[in-house]
Amino acid sequence: TGNDILQWILQRLQITEEEALHLGDLFVKYGYIYPLQEPKNLTLKTDGSLYRFQTPYFWPTQSWPADDTDYAIYLAKKNIKRKGILEEYEKEHYNMLNQKINYKWDFVIMQAKEQYKAGKERKKADRYALDCQERAYWLVNRTPPGMLDVLEYGLDRVTDPNENKVNQKKTMTVYRREIMYYQQAIMKPRVKSSVSVGGLVKYSEQFLSSDPILSGCLPGNPWITDDPEFWDLNAKLVEIPTRMRVERWAFNFSELIRDPKGRQNFQLFLRKEFSGENLSFWEACEDLKYGDQSKVKEKAEEIYKLFLAPGARRWINIDGTTMGITVKGLKHPHRYVLDAAQTHIYMLMKKDSYGRYLKSPVYKEMLAKAVVPQEAVKK
Repeated sequence: TGNDILQWILQRLQITEEEALHLGDLFVKYGYIYPLQEPKNLTLKTDGSLYRFQTPYFWPTQSWPADDTDYAIYLAKKNIKRKGILEEYEKEHYNMLNQKINYKWDFVIMQAKEQYKAGKERKKADRYALDCQERAYWLVNRTPPGMLDVLEYGLDRVTDPNENKVNQKKTMTVYRREIMYYQQAIMKPRVKSSVSVGGLVKYSEQFLSSDPILSGCLPGNPWITDDPEFWDLNAKLVEIPTRMRVERWAFNFSELIRDPKGRQNFQLFLRKEFSGENLSFWEACEDLKYGDQSKVKEKAEEIYKLFLAPGARRWINIDGTTMGITVKGLKHPHRYVLDAAQTHIYMLMKKDSYGRYLKSPVYKEMLAKAVVPQEAVKK
C-alpha cells in the first residue's frame, strides 16, 4: 500500500516524513512504482491504495527511447484487445501515428497481433501484471492531456529554461535549409522490410548457380589448382563465352552491359536495328568518367560533336530538357557533365532494346553455341 511504501522509505533513508512523501511521489511520477486502482493519478497516497513496483525493464534509468513504433504497437494491441475502444487522446495518437509511420504500418499490426496472441497464452495473473506494466510505462512516456509530463523536467528535459535566448535565434537561411531537408526526407522512398527481404531472397536464388564459391566452377577451381582454363574460358572478349555467362545476360540489363562480351553482342544486335550509336555513346560517357582525367575537356567536345551537335554523324535522340542541361554543362566540362544524357540513353536501351535483344536470333545463336565446360579430371 501507499502507507507501506512511505514507511519503507522512512526506515531505509532515515529522513523526515515530508521528504519521504516527496521522494515517494517522484518514484510514482517517474514510473518506478505505479498505482493499481487509479492508474492516471501519479502521486503517492499514504493510505490503503495499492501500488506495484515496475519491472526494471521499464525503468527510466534504462534510457530506452520511447519510440513511436513501440507506442503504435501498444495502441494497436490495445485496439485489438478492446475491439476499437480507446480513450480519446489514444485515438488521436493512433490516427496520427498511422499517418506518420504509414510506410511500416503492416509491421505494426503484425507485431501487435503476435504480442496479443502470445499474451493470451500466458497465465491470467501474468497477463494482467504485464498489461499494468505497459500501461504505467506509456502513461509516463506518453502523458495524457492534463497530466504533468515529468520527463520534461530534470537533466534530460527537451528544453533548457536556463539557455541563453540569444542562442535560440535562427536566420531565414537556417529555416530554409531545415524546410528543404524535411521536404527531401518526406519525399524519400521507403520500402517495407518484407519487400526488401523478398527481393534479397529472389536475388540470391537467381545468382546461386553463378556463384563460384557456393556452387563451384567448371572446369576447375583456379584458386586451389594450377589450371588456368577457367580464366581462359571467361576472358573479357573470348570468342565463344560459357553458357552460364550468356544466361546471366538475361538476368537483368546491368548484367549484360557490365560484361564486355555482352556489350559486344548487344552492339551487334543494335546495329541491325540501326541504333548502335546509343551503346557507343554510353561507352564514350563511361570513358569520360573513368578514363584519363587530363583530357576531360577534349573528350567532352569530341563526344558532343559526334553524338549531340546538330547534324552530328552519329546523332542520338534525347529530349529537349536533357539536351539543354547537357549543353549548358558543357560550357564548364567535368567528368560527370554527360550524366543526364547517359542516363536517358541507358533507360532507353533498358526499356526498349533489351527486351527485343533477348528474343532476337543474335542472343539465341550466342546461347546455342555457348560452351558448357566439363569438370576437369583430377590427376
